[in-house]
Amino acid sequence: MFPVLLSIVLAILSMVVPSTAQGSPPRGCGSGLLSRYFYLCDLDSAWGIVLETIATAGVVATLALMIVLLVLIPWVPDQRKRSHIGIQFVFLLGTLGIFGLTFAFIITNNEQTCPTRIFLWGVLFALCFSCLLAHVWRLIRLVRTGNGPSAWCMLAGVVCLTLVQVIIAIEWLIITLVTNSYTCTSAYTQNDFVMILIYVLFLMAVTSLLSLLTFFGKHKAWKKHGAHIFVTMLFSDAIWIVWIVMLVKGNSQLGHRPIWDDPVLSIALVSNGWVFILMYIIPEMCYITRREDLTEIIDDGQPVRTNMYKTGVDNRVFSPDEPGQVNHMNVKPSAPPKYDNTIPMKPYQSEKEFTIPRPHTLVNGSSHPYEGYYGRQSGGL
Repeated sequence: MFPVLLSIVLAILSMVVPSTAQGSPPRGCGSGLLSRYFYLCDLDSAWGIVLETIATAGVVATLALMIVLLVLIPWVPDQRKRSHIGIQFVFLLGTLGIFGLTFAFIITNNEQTCPTRIFLWGVLFALCFSCLLAHVWRLIRLVRTGNGPSAWCMLAGVVCLTLVQVIIAIEWLIITLVTNSYTCTSAYTQNDFVMILIYVLFLMAVTSLLSLLTFFGKHKAWKKHGAHIFVTMLFSDAIWIVWIVMLVKGNSQLGHRPIWDDPVLSIALVSNGWVFILMYIIPEMCYITRREDLTEIIDDGQPVRTNMYKTGVDNRVFSPDEPGQVNHMNVKPSAPPKYDNTIPMKPYQSEKEFTIPRPHTLVNGSSHPYEGYYGRQSGGL
């Protein structure tokens, strides 16, 4: 996986032309355009045009998925699956921001784009990985017990986890730009950029490890959701390892620093955004509307009744009468007992047989015509 990603990155980086951002406007750009925007329209250095096209397609796809996700809410049969929609919608908001942030890295780094890069990169990825971590936390409970925390608990966890990265980014900007009176571009180094993202790397590591725990449990229907997150984190980890290695060491060793720094970061944003869509959101949207069976097979092979139920009432008017089948239309529901009897009731059984008495003649001096009736057979005289 890593060699494939690295070869793709190098293929796109081969389109970079060092002299495009300076001098006269390149081919494809207007004469009055500022040099900081040259990569958006330069036909000779096509990496900017390629990445902005892919990022624009990602923005359109994310907006469409947000609308579809809202439309699918009434069609989700299981309330437990419906609880995931809230964090998935927030996850799509973070993905939309990631695609939009790509344009800040295609534009040349300056005093306007530098704070945006430093602040939004960590915050947006912290938001997305916090959503995945909250989803993993709930899936671990669902796989083991069949129930999990509510949607509001997950959203509160996402907000708290994201605020940590917000505080880290604000502190760095305040210390660098206000306290030390440095300009952002002069204080902005590759190593500092990676150091600000240590908390995001921690979220990624925890989410990757916890996603493995979703494969162990008796409720197998939820394991496929854990597999989506595991695959998403696997590709995301690979992307982050590649761009960090290229940014910190690879570009300098290849002799292309700082020309390749912005293209590497732009490629990382676009590729990770599409991994979020293709590996997580689209598979999840396919499964949340699927009606599961009423029984789930657990690990030891025994069926377990789930909380799912069929909606609607079966129409038995036209059901054929079969031998041994009870006609439900003619059976009246029994009224609930008025009092709760604590003494168990047994059906009354007669110990003696009662029949209509028959007159008979006196035998052996009997004084009463019905003497000896009780206990006689019904056919006796």
